[in-house]
Amino acid sequence: MRALFERDGKPAPGIGETLLSAYESGLKRPGPEYLHYLCSVYRVEPPALGYDGPCICGHGHRMPGVVRGGLQEVKPDNSPESRELWIKPPSDPSVDGGEEEENVLRRTLLQLIAGNTVLMNESVLGAADGIRRRMDETLVSTTVSPAMLDHWEEAAASFGRQYMNTPPLRQLCDVLLEFSTVRQAMERHQPMDLQERLCALAARLSGLAGIIMIDLGDQRMARSFFRTSRTAADETGDRALRAWVTAREALVPLFYGDPREALSLAKKSRDMAGQTPCAAKAMAPVVEARALSMLANSGGKKDVVDQAKRALSRARAAFAQMTPAQQEDTVFGYTERQLYFHQGDALTRLGQTIEADLILEQALEKYEGDLLDQTLIRFDQAQCRLLEGDGDEALRMGQEAVRQVGGDFRTDIITRRADALVQAIRAKCGDIPGLREFTEMLATPAPSAPAPEGDA
Repeated sequence: MRALFERDGKPAPGIGETLLSAYESGLKRPGPEYLHYLCSVYRVEPPALGYDGPCICGHGHRMPGVVRGGLQEVKPDNSPESRELWIKPPSDPSVDGGEEEENVLRRTLLQLIAGNTVLMNESVLGAADGIRRRMDETLVSTTVSPAMLDHWEEAAASFGRQYMNTPPLRQLCDVLLEFSTVRQAMERHQPMDLQERLCALAARLSGLAGIIMIDLGDQRMARSFFRTSRTAADETGDRALRAWVTAREALVPLFYGDPREALSLAKKSRDMAGQTPCAAKAMAPVVEARALSMLANSGGKKDVVDQAKRALSRARAAFAQMTPAQQEDTVFGYTERQLYFHQGDALTRLGQTIEADLILEQALEKYEGDLLDQTLIRFDQAQCRLLEGDGDEALRMGQEAVRQVGGDFRTDIITRRADALVQAIRAKCGDIPGLREFTEMLATPAPSAPAPEGDA
């Protein structure tokens, strides 16, 4: 280092073994000038010595004379002019991404550190203005147009419409590819209004991925996607969206046997929605009622039954306040047929078979396609028959429900409900004829349904 200082015509540095040892042990950190010379001696970059880069000189130290980032290291002679220009500028500064402007400032700083008098000149002013202009360009330039956002939002809405009739794994791939595109757009600066729309879009797509993961039987991944969805929704300040995410997340513990957690999340969603007419305001009390019905089923407490019925009454009142668009959206809204289905499901679990039968039949009439919900409705109807003591009819209805759903739709949620029906029949009626065959059919991997003609 002393030799380099002497070569460059600078006063001898105050460095010795003690100071170097302090650098090596981490007790002290070299200043910008000393760090530059240490890198020159060791022929490495600052990170190799444990310090953040880049070096103040703005070029590499590994090998002299090597072009790095459009700049070439030039060995100075002993003239003052050469000592002022350690870096040869590139021939075309427009292609360096702002590096030359930074190097002008680094060279100026080096001269100031060396004790040289530096006046404000055109080079420094140009570098300062160039850096400012690049920031302006970053602030006003976007990678997403409102029209592109409109397209993505329509794609998300389309995924919601397709949810009931598209095989889950197929739709998961489509949703995640769109989700990845949105993530890439969010990596760049966007105006606040577009950034908020991107966050809302990310929340919906991640929430939809979580819903699909429930269908596919991956509880852990479902929770992970809902956590991401919550994070994105929190960036928007949209109460209705945040409440929707929480209500949908409550389905994870509801379907996987933890009604108390589902009840807690449903109440949290209801509080988030507040007085805002939205899908979650109707959906949350329905989830609450279904969770309460599971608790009542295990405990048989009359007060729990009454709470569940009051929750269903709140759900119907909230549904009446929703907009027509919200009432037609299967995933991001809440439809009338879903309300009928979920009411019937809760009433079935509460043992109110006559009322449940009527509502479930009405729900089934309102569905066109939507294989997943139709199958779950048929399982509820079979459960009603079983509660009335007709195990044979319950088994027949369960078998028919499984037969009507294609192989691609026989997901974890379907097989779970079928297995639950089998266990309930066996517990109430014993091994009735056909039950063992039905169990074996459920244990056999479902054949994949053929793709529709012309499907890409």
